[in-house]
Amino acid sequence: MDTLDRWLVCARAPGLLARHLALATATLGEPLALAGARHDELAPLRLPEAAAAWLARPDPQRIAADRRWLERNGAQLIGCTDPHYPPLLTAIDDAPACLFVRGETEALLSAQLAMVGSRTPTAGGRRDAHEFARHFACGGLVITSGLALGIDAASHEGALAGGGRTIAVLGCGLDAPYPPENARLAERIARQGALVSEFPPGTAPLKEHFPRRNRLISGLALGVLVVEAARRSGSLITARLATTQGREVFALPGSIHNPMTRGCHALIRQGAKLVETAADVLEELRIPFSKQELERESTLPPAPVASGRPLDKDYEILLDALGFEPASIDALVDRTGLPGPSVASMLLILELEGRVGLHPGGRYARLA
Repeated sequence: MDTLDRWLVCARAPGLLARHLALATATLGEPLALAGARHDELAPLRLPEAAAAWLARPDPQRIAADRRWLERNGAQLIGCTDPHYPPLLTAIDDAPACLFVRGETEALLSAQLAMVGSRTPTAGGRRDAHEFARHFACGGLVITSGLALGIDAASHEGALAGGGRTIAVLGCGLDAPYPPENARLAERIARQGALVSEFPPGTAPLKEHFPRRNRLISGLALGVLVVEAARRSGSLITARLATTQGREVFALPGSIHNPMTRGCHALIRQGAKLVETAADVLEELRIPFSKQELERESTLPPAPVASGRPLDKDYEILLDALGFEPASIDALVDRTGLPGPSVASMLLILELEGRVGLHPGGRYARLA
């Protein structure tokens, strides 16, 4: 086997970590001596049982298939001794032995900020994620997230809109990015950033893979910004992992009536840094920026308004009753006394004008 094949053997060894290869260097003379080593040579390393069994008898056909996939897709396998292996990741106890990468490997060496949050955010939360990511990308930070629906996708898209780079860490093989709804976004990220996974091609997006993915999202970054997370959100797992890894944790506050912000409020009570502008994060991470850049990039712009027409009395009443908290049409009928069909029609017009946003569950809220 050549060097790439030996790394591919290590990449398919279940549970093999970078520290195991460091131990192999001390015991066997080099990290890649693990590939094809005898059981008696592997025993002192105390590897996971499944990893030891695979390393002793790897499947050459599977390795050949992985190699062909890399070559066909312009992907790379980065071992933990490679100069392109992210230096911040090597500092965590459970850093993976290898990373599969599609895209710019140089992005892995850049300063990164992880952004995570709800898969079903409010319209405001989605917009906040997009705009903050755009500002951070303009400031030179690479935005790292998990390609999930909702806040993850909005963060990736914001970074791309800002002309910056973004990294998507997957909980499956790179041959079939998950979720499929974000397949086009994944292709854009591969061209303007990188898709990353510790899982080899053909690995399904199993539930148990995502906590492992989350440790990489936080491990790659200088800090983690949580945008809209419920109390039981998986984003809070990423935040806890970031804390154990010595990373900064940031959270956007929200309304006390919004269940999608209660996880963020819990993080702030536990010591996460409250964020109102991009400058709050840049200052904490000691990312240099000028006052001019701060004024231009760090303040969220108002939502676009398609029409500047003055509102008549009924529309003013409806907006006043709506506020910035999501409300159903029935609730707005009760608050305003306006007929239900009229409220529905008016909300549609206001949405088209960029004055209100539609939230999950058919609820509406004003846009700033």
